Amino acid sequence: MPTATSLGLPNVRGRVPLLVGLAIDSFGGGCAGPLLLLFFVRVADIPLGTAGVLLTVATLFSVAAPAAVGLVIDRVGPRNLVTAAQFAQGVAFVGFFFGRSMWLLFLCALLTTTGQRVFWSSVFSLLADVSDEGDRDRWFGLGGMMQAAGFGLGALAAGVLLTIDGDLPFLLAIGLNAVTFFIAGVLMLWIHPDHTARSVEDTGPMPLLRRDKPFLVLIGANTILALCTMLMGVGLPVYVTEALPAPKWLVGVLLAAVSVVLATGQTLVVRHTEHRRKMNVMVLVGLLWMVWGLLMAGLLHVPAALVVPGLVLATVFFAAGDVLHAATGNALAAAVAPERGQGKYLSYWQYSFTFASVLVPVFFAQLFVVGHAVPWLVISGLALGAAITLVLLDRALPDVTAQRR
Repeated sequence: MPTATSLGLPNVRGRVPLLVGLAIDSFGGGCAGPLLLLFFVRVADIPLGTAGVLLTVATLFSVAAPAAVGLVIDRVGPRNLVTAAQFAQGVAFVGFFFGRSMWLLFLCALLTTTGQRVFWSSVFSLLADVSDEGDRDRWFGLGGMMQAAGFGLGALAAGVLLTIDGDLPFLLAIGLNAVTFFIAGVLMLWIHPDHTARSVEDTGPMPLLRRDKPFLVLIGANTILALCTMLMGVGLPVYVTEALPAPKWLVGVLLAAVSVVLATGQTLVVRHTEHRRKMNVMVLVGLLWMVWGLLMAGLLHVPAALVVPGLVLATVFFAAGDVLHAATGNALAAAVAPERGQGKYLSYWQYSFTFASVLVPVFFAQLFVVGHAVPWLVISGLALGAAITLVLLDRALPDVTAQRR
């Protein structure tokens, strides 16, 4: 299929249910995720502060999930874990739909956040398993595109639902998300067993990840890069609203534009980077985000007429780094991980995103109080530090230009 090859697409024959499942799952998340906190406040009648604490505590309890996944994924297989995570989250949202007790809602929040961690700690191992020889990076790119597209459409649906008065939009979003989880779980079961067979040769005992210092440093560097990806969504609305002479509607346009880039560009990026050294691509990501942070901070010191063009330019740098990171980061982790124990390595790799998600609200809020430019200057310095770390780390890791799978 020459056209598919030129677009950076892998061979999807027999694996379409997986792609559809990823898109449906993300659609439900995009629809219900932005409304969940409001659901707690308006439908369950829980005070905003209490609801925020409840969700934060549930998220913190789920931090152990990637480590637990790492212990079992190479024995039970990633497809089974991904499927179980989908059904568990479906049950949790059924509980949200019917429950009003604070303790029941907390248990449901704990179940869904844990399910999310299990899903993200397993899905990239599943994508690696279903890939044909040489197609792994393309599968990571295509999977990310399907998720981004589904999430974007779900977010649009959430916007439409918010035009409806009363509790109905929140109940519809929660119920729809429950249904999408169950559908996605069923679709995962339809993946042909041949595509999930693990064919790792017995090359001795599984390596101890805690002694693999280069990989642990790589996780640390990627935590900074993951913090960059999340800071845009958290910080841009506040920055534009509180500090810049720019129209508030521009926030939605810029974030939607980034989503479109992620939903359409990852396989093309893979097509042009799969034969390049992955570490060099990640270093470029850090440099792009360093420039993005400096541009964002500089918007406070330019004439008002240049603020909107400056925001657009900064977003271009961010989006370029975001699509490169999305298409390359997981592929790099899979490439440097040993064949025996790869699932464990990829599950621990998700800790970079877990830590970043916990840190980003506090990181931005505390630094923004110090000075409106401070979060962007600090993230710029951190991105440069991550790039330098990756350059130094490159000497301790193998050349992963070529894929093992």
